[in-house]
Amino acid sequence: MEYRKIIVAGLLIFLGLISFAFAEDFSLQHFLAKVAPKPEALSKKEKVELLNQIDRLLEQTLQAHSKITRDIQTGEIDVRYQEGDFWISKLKEDQKSIEAGMEQVKLLRTKPGHLVGSVILYKSLKDLSINFNAYNNMPSFSAFVGDLAPELELWADPVFYQLYLLPLARLKDVEKTPPKKEKMPAPKGKKP
Repeated sequence: MEYRKIIVAGLLIFLGLISFAFAEDFSLQHFLAKVAPKPEALSKKEKVELLNQIDRLLEQTLQAHSKITRDIQTGEIDVRYQEGDFWISKLKEDQKSIEAGMEQVKLLRTKPGHLVGSVILYKSLKDLSINFNAYNNMPSFSAFVGDLAPELELWADPVFYQLYLLPLARLKDVEKTPPKKEKMPAPKGKKP
């Protein structure tokens, strides 16, 4: 009887390990591995998951942004008046970038081939990564930002840029150009 339990337990563990092996992992490492040697085209499922991951990242960015803003306004983060005004203005810019990014993610879910939306999303991610890296250099903000700044930078530049934006731009370059119009010769006039 105990041998049966051991065999059944071993079989369940084996099946569990197999299911983990075949489960698709669409983490940052998955996308970075696709970028590293030679960028491959993403499948539809991978594009959807890429947008989901970026949406998740923008949600985390919004939460960190809200905490920093709230703590500056309530005085929990000790900054001087002029510094506080400067950082609040930067945070307002970030709020616009986050909103634009979330809007573009929604747009790209319905229209994945929208080049302008992709460029706007890339710019939003890039702006956020630059500002969040600056926040990370401030000791009072770094606790809120943490690893979010480098993660934003990785999702923006190698992953989104090389796996989504560049292939989309290349597709737009290949589109048919309008045919060139031939010049008609000028009619010869009769001499009187």
